[in-house]
Amino acid sequence: MHALGYTAVPVLSKYLRYAEHLGLDTAAALREAGIAAQALADNNARLPSEAHERLLEHLLRRSADPLFGLRAARFVQPGSWSVLGYITMNCATLGEAMGRIVPYEKLVGDMGVSRVEASAGLVRLIWSCRHRTAEIRRHMVENVLASWLLYARWIADTERSPREVWFSHRQPPGVALEAYQDVFGCPVRFEQDCDALLIPREYLDLPLRLADAHLLRTLEAHALGLMAELSEDEPLPQRVKAALRALLKDGLPRKERVADKFGMTLRTLQRHLQQEGTSYQRLLDELRRELAEHYLLRSDLAIQEIACYLGFSEPRSFHRSFKLWTGSTPGEYRDVQRQGQPDTPRPAAFTTS
Repeated sequence: MHALGYTAVPVLSKYLRYAEHLGLDTAAALREAGIAAQALADNNARLPSEAHERLLEHLLRRSADPLFGLRAARFVQPGSWSVLGYITMNCATLGEAMGRIVPYEKLVGDMGVSRVEASAGLVRLIWSCRHRTAEIRRHMVENVLASWLLYARWIADTERSPREVWFSHRQPPGVALEAYQDVFGCPVRFEQDCDALLIPREYLDLPLRLADAHLLRTLEAHALGLMAELSEDEPLPQRVKAALRALLKDGLPRKERVADKFGMTLRTLQRHLQQEGTSYQRLLDELRRELAEHYLLRSDLAIQEIACYLGFSEPRSFHRSFKLWTGSTPGEYRDVQRQGQPDTPRPAAFTTS
C-alpha cells in the first residue's frame, strides 16, 4: 500500500473544475501528476494519494492562487465524495448526514480522518489531514471544511453558517481574513488545536430537501459492500470484521460463507485468525458490541430492532450477550450513557441494512 493510501477519483473533480474555470491546462496537470486521463472516467477507481499531492502541487503553482483549495470548494457536487455524497444527501436531517461521515469516509480516500465532538450547545466537526507537506495540507484542509459547509447548505436548503471555523495552520501572509469570512459567513480563527467547523447543536435537526429513506438504505448496503472490498490491504482480522459488517445486513452469516469470501476453508480461516491472536467468534462479538453501542447512543432505534440488525434470533439473546460484554443491559447502558453525555448529538444509526 502507498504510504499516503489512496484517493477516490471523484475527489479530484473539484480541483480540476476550478482549474478549468481559471483557464488552466488540466491535461498537462494530469500528465505531470502521472495520472492517465482515462483513469478519471471510472468514479469507482482509486489513485495513490501521492498522485493527488502532485496534481494539487501543479495546480497551486500554475494558478498562483493562495486560496486555491478554499475556492475550489465552490465546485463541490454530491459525486465529489463518491457514494458518501449520495448517502448524506438522502438522510432525513443534517445530524443524520453528519453521522454518516465517519463510518463511510474511507470510501472517499485516506486523506484524513473525521470525528465529531460535542460540548454545551455546539458540535465540532473535525478533520485531521494525513498529508504532512504544509502547503498541500493547508489547501486540503481549507477545501474539505469549505466543501462540507457549502454542500450542507445545498442539501439542507439553507444559508446558515457555523458559529466559528478553526484552522490549525497560520493565516497565509498577504491573504485578508475577509476572504475566509466571505466563504464561511462567520468568525475564522487560525492556529487552533484542530481543524473544525463549530456548529450550533440545533442545526442537527435541519431537514434535508432530498431525503429518501428507501434510497438511503440501498446506498448504505452498496457502501458496506465497497467498504469490505477496500480492506484488502489490511490485516486479516480487520478484513474478516469488514466482511461480517457487510454480511450482517442479511442476518447472521454462516461461518463457512465468511471463509468462502477469503477463498479458505473454515478450518484454515480459524487457524490464520488464531495466528493473529484472535478468533472468528471474538471478531463477531467485537463487531456486535461496537455496533450495539453505536445504535444505543446514536439512534432512537428500539432495542428489539437493534437485536435484529445485529443478527440475534431474539432480543433475550442480545440482552444476555450485551450484559456479558458491558455488565449492563442495553436499556441500562443507553440510559446511563445518555445521562452522562447530555449534549452528545444522536444522528440516526449507521445501519447494516
